[in-house]
Amino acid sequence: MNTGLIGKKIGMTQAFLENGRVLPVTAIQAGPCTVVQLKTEERDGYQAVQLGFGSKKYPNKPEVGHLKGLGPFGLLREFRVASTEGYEIGQVLQAGMFSPGDTVDVSGRSRGMGFAGGVKRHNFRGGPKTHGQSDRHRAPGSIGAGTTPGRVVKGLRMAGHMGDELITTQNLEVIGVDEERDLLLIRGAIPGAKNSYVVIRPATKGKRRSTLAETELLGLKPVVEEAPAEEPEVVEAPEATTESEAPEPEADAEEKQD
Repeated sequence: MNTGLIGKKIGMTQAFLENGRVLPVTAIQAGPCTVVQLKTEERDGYQAVQLGFGSKKYPNKPEVGHLKGLGPFGLLREFRVASTEGYEIGQVLQAGMFSPGDTVDVSGRSRGMGFAGGVKRHNFRGGPKTHGQSDRHRAPGSIGAGTTPGRVVKGLRMAGHMGDELITTQNLEVIGVDEERDLLLIRGAIPGAKNSYVVIRPATKGKRRSTLAETELLGLKPVVEEAPAEEPEVVEAPEATTESEAPEPEADAEEKQD
């Protein structure tokens, strides 16, 4: 049972490994999330679990009726599941459902940059600075032909609103879990500003090699039982004999016959 969690981005910090390596990590308050609705195949056409996170000061009447006394949550999100068995309305999911070494996909809205030109938004190089072009340094240039097609093609890269888009970063590694405070330390950067909502799901694509498998993290060392080393057998060398202790030579054959 591992649907995912809704969380809040706290900020970025560092994690130090025993070999001196520094990892950039993002701290996320993941949960507690409350199950507020179960979607079934018979009633809704698909199976999903709806979770609520955070709080809202002034919920409207439809929200109050939908939550049915569970609480005025600030954000609701659905997670598709193969089966809703094991879930019940009012159940609380916390950060302990993830463990160090897991890979996750994190979705969030990128920071809004306002209105931006083509150079900043799409990395245009601008126009020439010579041959009388005195005011074309950051201009986008031609945007289409005249007669054919006689219009501006949709989707053309131009100046406009930059940022504030839903972005999913995949295959991020969970470095640490603090179950008491519902905190996740995830390696790398995560889209969104501080205190913005994010959604954490188990990774759906290929998983990369775990950093924790390469080296142990200070304060979050995995417990590994090592097999006791077998003691090598010691073979004693034979003691050297002196001339006095040397065995006497056997008597001649003639003396033996007598």
